Amino acid sequence: MKKVVLFFSLFALLAVQANAQKKKSYGNSVENYNTALGIRLNPWVVGFTIKHFIQGPHAIEGLVTTNHGHKTNVTFTGLYEYHWNIGRPELNMYAGGGAHVGFYDRRDYDWDRYVDKGKGTYVSPGLDGIIGVEWTFKNIPLNLSADLKPYVQFVGPTNFIGEEIGGVSARFTF
Repeated sequence: MKKVVLFFSLFALLAVQANAQKKKSYGNSVENYNTALGIRLNPWVVGFTIKHFIQGPHAIEGLVTTNHGHKTNVTFTGLYEYHWNIGRPELNMYAGGGAHVGFYDRRDYDWDRYVDKGKGTYVSPGLDGIIGVEWTFKNIPLNLSADLKPYVQFVGPTNFIGEEIGGVSARFTF
């Protein structure tokens, strides 16, 4: 219960702070905000996301995700994204790529090694791609996105396009 209260308190604080700041006007630029912080979900994975525009249409995004059923497993992802408008100033598409490193329990993701070596954690680096669409609201500090994020891992049995492939994100912008 304390975690839920802390989580909602953090987002309330960010919302108040974002509303208190004067938003920059970017004209026809694709960057509708400087930085956005929020959550990313799909049916199997939950996590945090932060996106920051470096310059013009170039942004970087960081993700920290975990599996609903295997909460001891965690993946850290860093992505570069290029954004472009599609029809309206609030609506952007983006594409890019990056890398991740995951820390996984052998019992959850690598049954063969668990049987051979017993309990333990293994580290798996990998490469990611991303393509998606996002909507940034004009009057409230909110950004919604949906994307596909295929990946490949270099270690362990999860070296395929798996359950983290898609997701939706809701972020507070500031």
